[in-house]
Amino acid sequence: MYLEHLRAQGKSPHTIVNYKVDLTHFKDYLFAQGITDVGAIDLMSIRVFLSSILGVGEAKTSAARRLSAIRGFTSWLRDMGYAESDPSVGLKGPKKNDSIPRALSYEQTMKLMTDGLDEKSKTYRRDRLLMEMMYSSGLRVSEVIGLNWDSVEIEERCFRVLGKGDKERFVPFGEPLRDMLREWRDLTCVDEHAPVFSSGKGAERLTVRTVDRVVLRAAARAGLYGVTPHTLRHCCATHMLENGAPLRIVQEMLGHESIAATQRYLMITSDQIKKMYLEAHPMASDTDNGSAL
Repeated sequence: MYLEHLRAQGKSPHTIVNYKVDLTHFKDYLFAQGITDVGAIDLMSIRVFLSSILGVGEAKTSAARRLSAIRGFTSWLRDMGYAESDPSVGLKGPKKNDSIPRALSYEQTMKLMTDGLDEKSKTYRRDRLLMEMMYSSGLRVSEVIGLNWDSVEIEERCFRVLGKGDKERFVPFGEPLRDMLREWRDLTCVDEHAPVFSSGKGAERLTVRTVDRVVLRAAARAGLYGVTPHTLRHCCATHMLENGAPLRIVQEMLGHESIAATQRYLMITSDQIKKMYLEAHPMASDTDNGSAL
């Protein structure tokens, strides 16, 4: 009933899928604790649920997203009269780490794309296209699997993407990706309103979990670890900024509401600091002047 409520509010299909996944995990936890009545959900049950998923290594950002889904649900329960109060009111989520987004070097990214994929696999074309779209255009996983063919301007080399907050933006892509999309369209497109990627079971879209598996498997084959689909988006932003793209352009391309989110990609690595020091500081290496010491 709650998911139907979200649909009636005009929430995007991707948002609803994410809420369904997060709330299903919460429901499974509640059932395991013997809580089967929504009116019995209390502050402690939510806290323990969040602690349990953090305890098995789930990222704080994922836990914060799950809490957001729970908050929306418990607020709706109260408003509809299914619960006397909203137990999530005042509950603070886990503090996010102010960490630098992880990005691979260009060479590592190419290794992931080539060594990570098996050209003999039945899903090779699909998997290569998925990864290329996330890297070349910086698309989120939800945006990739949410694309329909009528939102892909192949000859204009542009995606019309429905991002967070149901905001549409135009995202360009390069010639190599254009050629891949042409080939994939010829192989799979039966209706311009159909998804670019489907599970093969009717018109069902590819799932986030499937994309996760594709990237994790490719990373393992390439000998790269800690790589996720979102890493490819980080790589896109980082490599563009390293090659002189204006921050504002990258912000618009990625669909960041705040430029502060894009600025995090400007944080440089120790290797970059060392490289620039050796190139720029007059006393960084042995010269005719000898050592400063």
